[in-house]
Parts: sequence; C-alpha cells; structure tokens
Amino acid sequence: MDLRHELIEGRAELPRVGAVVPARGVHPPYIVVNAYDDEIEAATAYLRDLALNDCSPLTVRSYGYGLLRWFRLLWLLGVAWERATEAEVAVLAGWLRTASNPQRQRTRARGDAPGSVNLRTGKPTLRAGYAPRTINHALSVISGFYGFHAHQGNGPVVNPVPVSPQRRRALAHRSPLEPRAVVGRARLRQKVSDRPPRSIPDRLWDELFNRMGCERDRALLEFYVSSGARAVELLGVGVNDIDWAGQRIYVISKGTREREAVPASPQAFVRLARYLDEAGTPPRNEPIWRTRRGNNRPLSYWAMRRIMQRANGLLGTNWTLHDLRHTAASRMANGGKLTPVEVQAIMRHANIQTTSRYLTARVEEMFDKLAEHYNSPRPVTSYPTGYSADDIKAVFGA
Repeated sequence: MDLRHELIEGRAELPRVGAVVPARGVHPPYIVVNAYDDEIEAATAYLRDLALNDCSPLTVRSYGYGLLRWFRLLWLLGVAWERATEAEVAVLAGWLRTASNPQRQRTRARGDAPGSVNLRTGKPTLRAGYAPRTINHALSVISGFYGFHAHQGNGPVVNPVPVSPQRRRALAHRSPLEPRAVVGRARLRQKVSDRPPRSIPDRLWDELFNRMGCERDRALLEFYVSSGARAVELLGVGVNDIDWAGQRIYVISKGTREREAVPASPQAFVRLARYLDEAGTPPRNEPIWRTRRGNNRPLSYWAMRRIMQRANGLLGTNWTLHDLRHTAASRMANGGKLTPVEVQAIMRHANIQTTSRYLTARVEEMFDKLAEHYNSPRPVTSYPTGYSADDIKAVFGA
C-alpha cells in the first residue's frame, strides 16, 4: 500500500532521526539537526527570526520540535522542503490524528484508561494520541515557517498550509471589545472544544492538602491556591522576592517576563516560615524551594509535578499543577469580595474575557443543593374547603 496512506492511517511511523539541540549563540537558542548532526539552515533562519522577535527560548524550542517532525516526514517521503505542498501537510495531519503520542506511554498501567473520565474529579484523561490543539500548533509552526521564507523570497510561492479567508477577514479589524465572530475552520484544522476552567472543590482540596508529606509541599499548595501564580513562576521565587510585611511575593511573569508582585494569603506565609525554619534559608540568589533528598538543589517543575502525581495515585484523582491556578481564580471570582477587574489584576490576565470564564456555576459546588432538591418531597395539591370532591374532579381532573 502507498506509504502516504499508511502514514495517514497510523500504520507507519516517522523515523526518529535528527534532534533539537541547544545552539552556541542566543539567536536562536536552539537549532534543528538531521541524522548526521548537520544543522538545517532553513530551520535555523526561522528560529532566529522568532528569537529576534522576542519569543521566549521555550517557544523557540517548541517550534524547533514542530519543524523537526515536519522534516522527518519530508525525509521519509523524499520531498525537499521547498517543494512541499498541501498534500504533505495532509499526510502530517492524518498521521498526528492516528499515531500514538510517545509522551502518553509514560503513564502507569494502573492509571485511568486514555480518554476516560476520572469519576472523582470529572476531568477527562489525556487521549492516547495527539490532542487537537497539538495538531493545530503543528500546522501553525509549518505555516509560520513557510510564511517567513516566502517573505524572504525562498520556498514555494503558496503556503502549503491551508488558511481560512473568512476567518482572516473577520479578525482583520476586530475590536477586543467585540464578541468573537463564529467562522469556519481552515482545512486540516482540528475542532477544539472550549472546556470551562476546572478548579478543585473544597472537600477534594482538603484531601489533596492532607496528602502533602512535608511542610514544603503544604506551603507550596497554599501559595498556589492563594496567589494564583503559575507553577514555574512560584518555583523561581528567591529569598529577595519575599515581601513579608506586604504579604506578597515577586515572580517573573510568563507573559511579560517582568518581575511582578503577587499577593498571597497570611496562611501561606505562615507555612513558608515553618518550612524555612525546618530546612534553613538558602543563599540570597537561590530559589527558596529546595529538594529534600540528595544534593541541595532547587526544586524543579518536574519534581513538583511528581509530587502531584504521587498524591493523585493515593487519592484516585488526576489533578494537575495548573488546576491550582484555576482554583485560585475561581475562588477569587466567585467569592463576592473582589471585582472581575481586581481578579484580572491579581491573576495577570491580558484580557478581561479570560477572567470572566471563571464566573461560572459548577456542578461539584452544587452537590449539597442538588441533594436537597432531589430529596425534597413532592408538593401536595390542596384545595380550599367548602368544595365537593365531585366538583374538584370535574374542574381539575383530580
């Protein structure tokens, strides 16, 4: 059978050749190499342009892996990147829809089945393959790559990734205050469901907090759920970033990459003081969150992620670190003490519409009200005295 059809149906694999490696310079911070460790100049030029346009190193790295996947497909099909067409993009989209994601193979066998819903949290488990957002991101990487080279006078005249003219016209002069127009997706773009933010109900939050095995982990959860800081932002806080008197911490914001003040609860600072009394204060230029085993080193994102995974294994849940940020935003937005604009400032949302997504009623929080509703007796119909039963039956059918 034709190789292209085999790839679309997921019965063939892309060769795992080439790599994304750190570059010697800053622009770009990462490069893509082939199977012979030769640098792919076309990819380097595009990644350099991203770096010069002030994209973060992690964004450049992500785009590098998207380009590596694209070049692996072209190498397998024997097509030069300058001659790629929509047919090759369709093969990649079909392969991503049917192939298994190697990142999903890291989960343990005793976990929830891929794509199933965790009955305790109501959250779906990641599917075995690539998510629709991942496929759309891959198409965006390729589209940007060919758009850059078309601007430079290289590559094909027509971008091989299809676009939606209707969407482009709708977003060309759209005001941020206007509602988003509903337009059709471009060909090969996947349908993405807009799920509401998932926060942790109070009773499940208490269970998760009690499963934390040390004062460091309990302090981290208190800061996450009271400040709304992102996982990496909080893990990078140093001794000089703590304002004890002002009850706030300073983090390097993901969006602006600037140091910004974030308030936190008094209980979080109490937990932090207990942790520092127990573990000792690190040097001034080092993060305050340290490992407890092995060499004294900063606590990484992957280590914190593993802490959550161990707690999930004991509780039978599937919470993530980002759910803690959702929980903080939901509590602030629905607590009745803060306005949406104030919540936006604390959460550092670029758009107020992002903050408004947390102003929703959740079934988990309505459990007690629903139980009372279901257990309430049926109302009994009564009629005024003085009417005979025959008259009531004739008029009302009772």
